[in-house]
Amino acid sequence: MPDAPHAHEISLGRTPPGGGHAARPGVYEKGRNRSDWFPAVRTYVARPYLRTEGGPTYVNDSKQTPARLARWILPRGVALVAALSLTSAVATPAAEPIKIGVIGEQSAVAGASITAAAQMAADDINAHGGVNGRQVQIITYDDHSSAADAVRAFQRAVNEDHVSAVVASYISEVALAIEPWSARLKMPFITPGAASTDISKHVHDDYNQYKYTFHGWLTSAFIAQSICDFDKDTMVKDFHAKTTVIMSEDAAWTTPLDARYEECLPKAGLKVLDHIRFNPDTTDFTPIFNKIEGEHPDLITTGISHVGVQPTVQWHDQHVPIEMAGQSSQATTSSFWKDTNGDAEGVITATAAAPGVALTPNTNAFTDAYTKKNGVSPSYCGYAAYDEVHIIADAIKRAGSTDPDKMVAEMEKTHYVGTIGTIEFYGKDDMYTHAIKYGPGLVTGSFIQWQNGKQMTIWPRNIANAKISFPAFIKSPH
Repeated sequence: MPDAPHAHEISLGRTPPGGGHAARPGVYEKGRNRSDWFPAVRTYVARPYLRTEGGPTYVNDSKQTPARLARWILPRGVALVAALSLTSAVATPAAEPIKIGVIGEQSAVAGASITAAAQMAADDINAHGGVNGRQVQIITYDDHSSAADAVRAFQRAVNEDHVSAVVASYISEVALAIEPWSARLKMPFITPGAASTDISKHVHDDYNQYKYTFHGWLTSAFIAQSICDFDKDTMVKDFHAKTTVIMSEDAAWTTPLDARYEECLPKAGLKVLDHIRFNPDTTDFTPIFNKIEGEHPDLITTGISHVGVQPTVQWHDQHVPIEMAGQSSQATTSSFWKDTNGDAEGVITATAAAPGVALTPNTNAFTDAYTKKNGVSPSYCGYAAYDEVHIIADAIKRAGSTDPDKMVAEMEKTHYVGTIGTIEFYGKDDMYTHAIKYGPGLVTGSFIQWQNGKQMTIWPRNIANAKISFPAFIKSPH
């Protein structure tokens, strides 16, 4: 910036000292940084004057307005307007992001999918303009598979990070611990994997208190029903299986699962010979498998989630000659093959979706993108978490607000074609209030079998890309 004429500083301001008024702060004076010239010029112009070393000299119309003064002031006026315009543009605050808290189990085979899938959903939403002009921001927390840690994470998400909704956990004990806090803090909360029917039962029994909780995956009762439907259509119809033993971990989600098993397996054509519940901390399944073998069932109907690797490895290494088919949550992600060193061969499990099979037009695109980014396929709760971030975002968009009651009202109207099917929630008069609806045209889940290191879809028949194939050590129910 060139110096002012004769290196005298120029100020346009109120009448200077000696003229009856104090000078306005910010007026440039000799020896100060030249960046202060702009505040000086920005002041209200009362009487133009030259500030010289000898004090202020007023600018008169004819005598003290030399051409060089005009040449000095005018370019700076143009620069000033541009600078102020730029400052105004920069100072305009961006719309606050919509924050969604996501609580996962980072060290668990299944739970690690939750946070990764949720972030991908937010990225997709933001790439398409966000929600009503606002970006979606995912804030993640690791609950270390602990209900206490999950509650602390939930409280932090609401009270400190000011989220608008929370997606949390595939563990029923964790979801049940969060649910009262969702009610107390009036925070919309949805679980992408917990299955206990008590979650939706609480909403049904005290809707006004618990209406902020949504059950974003099939309840245990519906999981059991889907397994019975699969058994009837395949294991009974095609392989003439007649008997089974239920083998489930002792957990909140398997109590209603096993109750429905006891009811629906006989209706599917399978006599239940025994019902074994084991501690999730069990490391040696040899006594359990020995007991089951002694009863000679055609199938082992499983209900396992917190464990998975150990019973699978021992089943394979000990050549237990009975097919395991049911729910094995850890087997729903492609990392399970490596985790079991290939001993997963032949395992059958219910899941949300699987690579290469389009349950909806959105399934394969998400599966492929997730696998490319993370090196493994999503678990069942990864699919659900991805869909649920979209469901929350759509509810906010329709509500035009992050007000929790307005969000709940819109989430109840959900009709969303996700990766796992068409998602709707049961109403407040249904016994499974705010749980995902189960049935044809909605969400039914699918069944995969591990074959040669790949998850192959074997049911429903209309989307299957493989047929059931038993390992050599399995005695076919034929």
